[in-house]
Amino acid sequence: MGLFSFFSKEKKESLNKGLEKTKESLFSKITRAVIGKSTVDAEVLDNLEEVLVTSDVGVDTTLKIIKRIEDRVERDKYVNTSELNRILKEEIVALLKENDAEQAVEFTIPQGKKPYVIMVVGVNGVGKTTTIGKLAYQFKQKGYNVLLGAADTFRAAAVDQLNIWANRVEVPIVSQGMGADPASVAFDTLKSAVSKEYDVVIIDTAGRLHNKAGLMEELGKIKRVMQKVVSDAPHEILLVLDASTGQNAIEQAKQFTKVTQVNALALTKLDGTAKGGVVIGISDMFKIPVKYIGVGEKIDDLQLFNKEEFVDSLFKS
Repeated sequence: MGLFSFFSKEKKESLNKGLEKTKESLFSKITRAVIGKSTVDAEVLDNLEEVLVTSDVGVDTTLKIIKRIEDRVERDKYVNTSELNRILKEEIVALLKENDAEQAVEFTIPQGKKPYVIMVVGVNGVGKTTTIGKLAYQFKQKGYNVLLGAADTFRAAAVDQLNIWANRVEVPIVSQGMGADPASVAFDTLKSAVSKEYDVVIIDTAGRLHNKAGLMEELGKIKRVMQKVVSDAPHEILLVLDASTGQNAIEQAKQFTKVTQVNALALTKLDGTAKGGVVIGISDMFKIPVKYIGVGEKIDDLQLFNKEEFVDSLFKS
């Protein structure tokens, strides 16, 4: 199997289009960084460092990338600025590959995990409900029976929005309305999933960072109650982040990973921002797999994140 062979032409085109704003911003900044220079020297590297930081790659990740390019310049002695895009691309891919997290290639669930339980967390406004709907659609397209649980009972709108997505995707939903106990909703959802032999369960949770202790207590209670039905649930704790918020997305990731065992990330709204570089920073910083990326508004515009394909698209002229 070729490196990118599992990506269809349509997916590649969708990814390329979704990253247009980030790509245009990055290329224009790199062009300004090397103007008047024929070789990569200390000044070019300083300019490149500024380019990456202002592209929301993050300071720590930027410094790692610059160090790699410095080492390469030292080793090769002479590096032409015309080669900078290729070298930068290669070093970013190499850095991201050091994160040993296994890369998903299909919307599938592990054997022996039925129902496969996904608990979705994240602050309001990041595209959490939309991600759940699109995720349900992708699993359904693969032939799985999917059940949604509306455990974000803090806002009536959250339950209503999830109901809209359930109807759109044509999957069932368990809900008790605003003000209901979130753990009770999660419990009922899993009981229904087990009795009716659903393959995938996706549980929405309240999107607020009111305080760390309260959030930890609430998410902990939901997990404990679910484990009364499915002993190792949730199998996936998916944190949804809005890529268009740049460094704020990194801060949210820091906060949520402190209070719960996040083991998968989704980056949304990449098509509406020039801050797509944040995906590189988050993938490197947290050593938690960026599993899904949102690159458009269509129902099938939620893609599995592939490091090589993402960077390849980012640097495609």
